[in-house]
Amino acid sequence: MSNDTLTNRHDFLLFFEVVNGNPNGDPDAGNMPRLDPNTNRGIVSDVCLKRKVRNYVGTFKPKRENDQDNGHTILVTQGTVINDQLDEGVKKGGEEFKEIKDKAEAAMKWLCREFYDVRTFGGVLSTGNEVMKGSAWGQVRGPVQFTFGQSFHPITPLEITITRCAVTKAEDAAKERTMGNKHIVPYALYVAKGYVSPAFAERTNFTQSDLDLLFEALLHMFEHDRSAARGEMVVRGLYDFEHVGTQHENNAEQNKREARLGCAPAHKLFEGIHVRLREGKEFPESFADYEVICDWDSNALPNGVKLHKRHE
Repeated sequence: MSNDTLTNRHDFLLFFEVVNGNPNGDPDAGNMPRLDPNTNRGIVSDVCLKRKVRNYVGTFKPKRENDQDNGHTILVTQGTVINDQLDEGVKKGGEEFKEIKDKAEAAMKWLCREFYDVRTFGGVLSTGNEVMKGSAWGQVRGPVQFTFGQSFHPITPLEITITRCAVTKAEDAAKERTMGNKHIVPYALYVAKGYVSPAFAERTNFTQSDLDLLFEALLHMFEHDRSAARGEMVVRGLYDFEHVGTQHENNAEQNKREARLGCAPAHKLFEGIHVRLREGKEFPESFADYEVICDWDSNALPNGVKLHKRHE
């Protein structure tokens, strides 16, 4: 693992499935699974995926060797008062500077160093402290961005009625049981796209080690997030396209520039991976009903691009 700032662009596809669960409830629809009303395909928000990464890193954070290394604390956690953390950043990061703009820059760098999610996903840092309000350093665009996940086929959410033998209020004590409900998706396979920009990694000091931790979190994010609603969620694929450049090693600077910029459009790389139902199936009931076909197994990748199948 390297603590050097990330220099190569990455584009990746994340496949994950749900069995008899609710991958991402919609609070505007009674916590029903999110879906696209035009196609009835299931949706999982980018915020939901980032939450899983935050939870994993917060639980299994790597050991920090010294104060100058990047930390792995998570800023956006349940119960955190974000403005208190931002004030701490201004106090510790900018205390040696007199100019407001210098304080703001130093505070932003301190927050990026201490908080993995700020360094990775970015964040709005101008919500409280006067030093950060109106500052160019008050908003951080992170190098890692997700799209919404979407199921490959339409989903049929089910509303399941449940009963409970206990009651919550004394006035209901005479009742034999109380009723409730939960929503599930019988089966669906989803795909989300992700992008990692070295240009923004330079601004937050997002390193190769941070990227390795991101992929580790994505591969294991459901293993430690089990609940009644997510008992059988599994990551089925993580295809990482790394841009490495096309030049000979003697032309290192140009090669570095190409790797940073990218050697092929992301959508063309993604189009080389297909998912389809096996012959004779009309709708999916399990992952075995799908075929995942990677054209890049038999066709040459664009020059300067490597494919890493992180799930294997």
